[in-house]
Amino acid sequence: MNKPLNRQVLLKARPSGIPKAEDFEIVESPVLEPIDGQIVVRNLFLSVEPAMRGWVSNVGNYSDPVPLGGVMRAFTVGRVVASRSTACAVGEIVTGMFGWQDYAVVDVSKIQRRIGEIDLPISTSLGVLGLNGLTAYFALLDIGQPRANETVVVSTAAGAVGSCVGQIAKIKGCRTIGITGGPHKTALCLNEFGYDVAIDYQAANLESEIAKACPNGIDVYFDNTAGEISDAVLKNLAVGARVIICGTASIASWSPAPLGPRVERHLLVKRARMQGFLIFDYADRYPQGLIALTEWVRSGAIRYREDILEGIESAPDAIAGLYRGENLGKRLIRVASV
Repeated sequence: MNKPLNRQVLLKARPSGIPKAEDFEIVESPVLEPIDGQIVVRNLFLSVEPAMRGWVSNVGNYSDPVPLGGVMRAFTVGRVVASRSTACAVGEIVTGMFGWQDYAVVDVSKIQRRIGEIDLPISTSLGVLGLNGLTAYFALLDIGQPRANETVVVSTAAGAVGSCVGQIAKIKGCRTIGITGGPHKTALCLNEFGYDVAIDYQAANLESEIAKACPNGIDVYFDNTAGEISDAVLKNLAVGARVIICGTASIASWSPAPLGPRVERHLLVKRARMQGFLIFDYADRYPQGLIALTEWVRSGAIRYREDILEGIESAPDAIAGLYRGENLGKRLIRVASV
C-alpha cells in the first residue's frame, strides 16, 4: 500500500519586508513513520498570522528565523492519525506549531492543546479560541487593565485580535474606538463587533478624528500597527494611559529602523505606560483564558469572523494577502475536511 504524500510549504528565499508567494515553494514527499513517543497529525486548518513576517525575517525577533528550505512555521489544528505514544490516541483533535504541511510527525510533547468543545467549529481553536483570542484576553486585561467607562482604542480593529479586544473591552464596560481600513471593515466594527466609534484611517484626517472621538483622552491603546496610526493616537493619551504594543504591522522592514516621532514626551507628560506583549509568556495561563473566551463565544458576547482559503496551494501568497487587507477576520487555510 502506498504511503500518503505530504505536501509541505518550504521557505525558498529570505524575504525583504513582507513575505511574497515567490519566497515559498511546495514540495511533496512520503509521510515519515513515527518513532516511539511520536504522533502523526493530519492537519485540517493552517493558521496565517501577521507575525509570520517576523518569523521569516533575518532581523532580530523573539524566535529564531525559519531556516531556508524549512517548513514554514505555523499553528495548525488536526486529527491524530497514528500514535506511538500512550499519552495521545488516534482520533484526537489537537493543536500545535505543526507547520504549513498536510501531515506533521511530531513528539507528543509538541501538542499545545487537545480540542474538546464539540459544539464549536474546530477552526475556532486557531482564532478566537486560540492564540488570537488569548492574545486579546491577556494583553488587554493584564497590561491594559481597563476599567468601566474608560476609553479603549484598538488599531486593526476588525482583525482576529483587534475585534476580540474591542468586544472584551465592551464586556468590561468600556467605551471602544476602532481604527480600521475601508468602509466595509468600518461597518463590521460598528455592526458586528459593537464598537462605539469606527474610524477609517484610509479616508479620515486621522488625528482630528481620534481627537473628536476621544474628547477626554485615551485610557488604553491596543497597538497592532505602530507607524502613523500610533503617532496619531499617542497625541491623544489621557493621564495614566496604558499602551499595549502587540504588533507593528505598518512597518514594512525594521532594517534599517524607521524614523518617526518620538514617544517619550507623550509618556512623560501623561504619566503613561507602554509595554510590549508576547502571548508565549502566558502559556501556563492559557486554560484560564480559554474558559472565559469559550463562555463568551457560546453566550454571543464575543462574535468572530473567519476568512478561509482553500487548499495548501493558497498558502504561499496568504501572508502577503493579510498585509494587502484582503481578509475579513481570522485567516485560515483549509487543507482537509473535518
